[in-house]
Amino acid sequence: MSVLPTQADEPLESIDQLVAYHAAGAKPKNGLLIGTEHEKFVIDKKTRQTVPYEGANGIKALLQGMTRFGYEKVMEGDTLIGLQRGRESISLEPAGQYELSGAPLGNLHEMSDELDKHIDESTQIANELGVTFMPIGYHPTASVNELPWMPKGRYNIMREYMPKVGTRGLEMMQLTCTTQANLDFTSEADMVRKMRVSLALQPVVAALFANSPFSKGKLSGRYGNRFSVWLNVDHARCGIPPAVFEDGFNFERYVQYALDVPMYFVYRNGKYIDCAGQSFRDFMAGKLPAFPNQKPQMFDYINHLTTMFPDVRLKTYIEMRGADVGNEAMIKALPALWVGLLYDDTAFNQAEALVKDWSLEQINEARTNVSSQGMNTMLNGQKIFSIVKQVVTLSVQGLRRRALRNPNGADETRYLEPLLTLLDIEQTEAERLISLFNTQWNQDINPVFTTVKL
Repeated sequence: MSVLPTQADEPLESIDQLVAYHAAGAKPKNGLLIGTEHEKFVIDKKTRQTVPYEGANGIKALLQGMTRFGYEKVMEGDTLIGLQRGRESISLEPAGQYELSGAPLGNLHEMSDELDKHIDESTQIANELGVTFMPIGYHPTASVNELPWMPKGRYNIMREYMPKVGTRGLEMMQLTCTTQANLDFTSEADMVRKMRVSLALQPVVAALFANSPFSKGKLSGRYGNRFSVWLNVDHARCGIPPAVFEDGFNFERYVQYALDVPMYFVYRNGKYIDCAGQSFRDFMAGKLPAFPNQKPQMFDYINHLTTMFPDVRLKTYIEMRGADVGNEAMIKALPALWVGLLYDDTAFNQAEALVKDWSLEQINEARTNVSSQGMNTMLNGQKIFSIVKQVVTLSVQGLRRRALRNPNGADETRYLEPLLTLLDIEQTEAERLISLFNTQWNQDINPVFTTVKL
């Protein structure tokens, strides 16, 4: 979750302003950028507990330590809640999940260098504090409310509201970690195509990147427990926006969808005003009950977009949100997969052809089943494993045609190597962990804390 924008801006008077905000994200084909975000748990090496905010080796100390690398502090009142360095930021999820939101970059080699630098810097501070990072999609041992809460005002509002609209919202907040890839579009028509293809493929990506088989110290019966959580968070703001697959979908239709998603808050003068469940449409009319006789500014709409959780989210770029976090190689593999599919015309056309006959009903059925059935999930009469092989092949070919090489002469296909290995051995990260748990670990969860590493 990126640091929220709060700067003063023009009042919002019409939907056209919101449409223009999204449309302004369009870039020329030779200027398409790549962003990568990922979260991980921060674990005390001795106690194997998730560290709190305060304390000698807590989250606050970790953030303070990172300032030696040129990060500026992001404050909420007197509370340190994040860091900013250029267009790169570090922020905190509700239970202290430590998130890097990378800068928009020109190619996957730059993305790789950015991640390497982040891991190196973060590991230096972590070693000094006696903590380590656990990149796994769902916390393997903890339950809701066993983990700390970070002192961010928005989380207090979400914490109260979530149980009113779904059964697993607090799990989402406290127990999950993801990797996210952010890609650009060239036009409204290109945005529509990319939204449709990427939404259709999210269950496929969820199966491929599944890395969350545990819950409360035992096997959960799922490969991707994190993805199953999202099925029961808040139907008004999660899942697949049906409008994306309807005729005539465009920026304006996405704005209309966004305005129908209930609000969480308004942020003013460093404080959060609880608007949970209220309407952004009422806000635009100056009739918001929690903030009467006031109209939003553009940053209010931008903040509102951060409280929407569809599988693919549109801002001034497109966010792919379906994957569990994994190790360093798997974090790099996610944007590589999407870049190869969507930034090469031939691969994009082929990916579009692959999904064109999938109905929204079929995609939603796969979403429902993929966490428990993994690669055996059926989608349009095929096992997802078969679809994964096609998708990864298309991406490899797309990256090869991009032909962007690092100083050593390697092209961007190198970042798909962990996916090719996975397909070769026919075992996802979740399946590997399940096998270890049942064999070498003798069904003892403790080895997970030393096995799952960046």
